This record gives sequence, C-alpha cells and structure tokens, in this order.
Amino acid sequence: MSQAVLDGVRDLLPGIRERADEAERLRVVPEASIKELEEVGFFRLLQPKRFDGFESDPVDFYTAVRDIAGACGSTGWVSSVVGVHPWQVALFPEEAQQAVWGADTSTRLSSSYAPTGKATVTDGGYTLSGKWSFSSGCDHCSWVLLGGLVFNADGNVVDFKTFMVPRENYTIVDVWHMVGLSGTGSNDIVVEDVFVPEAFTLSMGDTGRCFGPGQEQNTSELYKLPFHSIFTGTITTPIIGMARGAYAEHVDMQQKRVRAAYLGEKASLDPFAAVRIAKASSEIDAAWALLVNNIREEQAHVAKGEQIPLGLRLRVRRDQVLGTQRAIDAIDSLFEASGGRALTQGTYLQRAWRDAHAGRVHAANDPERALQMYGAHEFGHKVDPGMY
Repeated sequence: MSQAVLDGVRDLLPGIRERADEAERLRVVPEASIKELEEVGFFRLLQPKRFDGFESDPVDFYTAVRDIAGACGSTGWVSSVVGVHPWQVALFPEEAQQAVWGADTSTRLSSSYAPTGKATVTDGGYTLSGKWSFSSGCDHCSWVLLGGLVFNADGNVVDFKTFMVPRENYTIVDVWHMVGLSGTGSNDIVVEDVFVPEAFTLSMGDTGRCFGPGQEQNTSELYKLPFHSIFTGTITTPIIGMARGAYAEHVDMQQKRVRAAYLGEKASLDPFAAVRIAKASSEIDAAWALLVNNIREEQAHVAKGEQIPLGLRLRVRRDQVLGTQRAIDAIDSLFEASGGRALTQGTYLQRAWRDAHAGRVHAANDPERALQMYGAHEFGHKVDPGMY
C-alpha cells in the first residue's frame, strides 16, 4: 500500500509546485494540496492499521516528504511535521487514541514541543496554560500536541510532558510573516487554564526510552523506534527534498543558459559548473543515504528485540544535523552559480534557498548540541538527557 501512496504523491507534484506561489501569498499551504495529500493516503502512512492507517516503513514516509518538498518547501515541511504526528498518537493511552480517531480516522494534529507551557497537577490530570510558537500547519488540524513542564503543589518541576489538546480548547494567533517557509502557517497556540486528563499526556522520559502506553494496542515494530530519531528526521528530510528540487532546477537552468560575459559560452560547457554540480549532488546523496541507513540499523535492532544502543541513537542525531548542513551547503553552492535569473520571483531555486535556511533554525537542527553529545559519548563521558 505504501507504494500506491508514493505513486499517488508523485502524481500530485506538478499541482503542488504550481501552488507554491499561492502558499507564500496565503502564508499557509493551500487547502487543495492538503485535500489531495489526504485523498492519496499520505497522512495515514504512519497511522495504526486499526485506525485505517498503513503502519508504513518510516523510509517510505520520508521518501514521500522528500518528493513533496522538492516541489514546494512549505508544503513538504507541513506534510512532514503533520504527517509524523500519527506515529506519536499511537503511543498515547487508548482513551486518547479513540478521542482523536474513534469518530474520524482522517483527524490531523499539529504540534509545538518546546516546553513553554506550564502544567500543574490536579485531580485526574493537569491544568495547562501557556503560549507556544511555530505550530506548522495548525490551520489544517483539529488537535495539537504541546510540550509543557509539570509542576507539583510545591512549585517544583516533576516531569516534562506532551499534552494533547482538542481545537475547542486552544486559540490560534496569526503571527506568521516570514521570509522563509512562509507558506507553512506556523502560528502561535495559546491555552488558558485547560484541564488535560492524564490519559491525554505522554512523559518525555517514557518516549526517550522508546515506551508508550499505546504500544499495548499498537504492537508494530514501527512504534518501538526512538522518538527523537523519527521526529528529527522529519525536520531534515524536507530540507534534503528542497536541495533535490534546487539541484534539478539548477541543472535545467544551466543547460539553457548562455553566459554573455563569457562570449556567449553555454553554461553547461563550463568545467567548473560540472564540478560544482558533482559536489552538490554528492552532498545531497550523502545526507539521504545516511538518514536511511541509520533508520535501517535501528529497525534491525528492534526486529531482534534488542535495545537500540545509545551510540547509534547519537549517530542518528549526528548525521541528521549534518545532513541538514550538507543539503543547505549544496543549495548555497547551486544558488550562487545560477546567475541573476535565479533571483526571479517564482523560481524554485530562490524559494528553496530561503526555505532551507528557515528550516535550519529549527531546534532539531542545532548542530553543536548534537555533535557535542556524540563526541562526548565517544570519549566515554556521560551524556546528559537530551534530543537523542
């Protein structure tokens, strides 16, 4: 079934690309694109089968995201972050899963995981308040996943949790006016003293050790992979897709380009141009190959019933942040060599340049933190809990 979804997604790419300007103008992915992706089953790739999902290989999901981002960076970004949320919902207690999908298995969720909210322990759950930024695709969703610190009666932090909140209990504040990823509608979410039942929460401590209550119902190996491996991959994959799209447009442009300053020489005959695309393509291919290889290694451990080694999980993060950097370096090199026409509004290349740099500032793409953790572990030092 995953192949049918991938084929369906590829059929949609011309239309998604045609709507890229519209996405920027609206500051949100056009409803037509979301509807088409829903109809071909994209948002069900990581959803449990018992809720009409496909429980697909995450590499299939990443492949679809990569292709979408190669047509429109904003649509690829929103598809990735919204499309991965069914994977996490599958880890929540059964009550929460039923609340999301029991009546409508096409329900979508957005998120904002930074713990900028405050939750206090109350009878049967928590009282949650706060303001969260960067909830990509929230206008297309009816639930949201929010990060928050849990405080006890003494005012001490006792946990860091993800809280699942329905649309009627939060407000979307339209603040998204950006030069990159401008079509993602990554607006603010505001919650004021909302009660969240215990069953609608997940401790990040549990997800960090690859555990969730929902694994009792959703027994697929898919749901035993590390949260931070799956989720950080959703941030790097669209940027790899943008690089692939930029590469394709650059090659096409250079085959048609005549360089007046060089006596009418065809750009495609410039040996330095050939070297440049060789290097860029290698960086893009390396970013993708390492992402896929690392997920495959984690899957192999899960298939054997083994705990995934910390070193491998840290390597996933190492290659994920460097994969982002490789893709951006490739885009920069191609953009710089494309000539003035690449600056024209409506070209994919200039948009990819803006979108990729916007995606780079996401917390999951902070290279120093991920690389420091990997290096410290290699030296035999204890690695503090973090995004691994």
